Amino acid sequence: MQKITVYEKPTCTTCRKVSKVLTEAGIDFEKVNYYIEPFSKKKLSELLKKMNMKPSELLRKNDVVYKKLKSKIEKLSEDEILNLMIENPDLVQRPIVEVDNKAILARPPEKLKELFK
Repeated sequence: MQKITVYEKPTCTTCRKVSKVLTEAGIDFEKVNYYIEPFSKKKLSELLKKMNMKPSELLRKNDVVYKKLKSKIEKLSEDEILNLMIENPDLVQRPIVEVDNKAILARPPEKLKELFK
């Protein structure tokens, strides 16, 4: 059985939908609230690599924190953006679903199908 991990914010509507889809499908998974258990730089880098994404592609651009920091963020390197995401978890799009050597941004929840092909 593959280990499935969902990195989420429990109050996020999309995160709750993903949990519901997995639960209703009878799929066992682990939830990680990355506000309580913050990403390490190594872990977030691994997830980005598995998703084939750059840090700038995982930014929550509609978030208040992003809007406040937008002019600063636009001048940062990808590594600096990654560091900023570690410091400010609100900047990380969610939920991220990891299965072995793959991961996806499950937004919208229908993207879960990509993991179980």
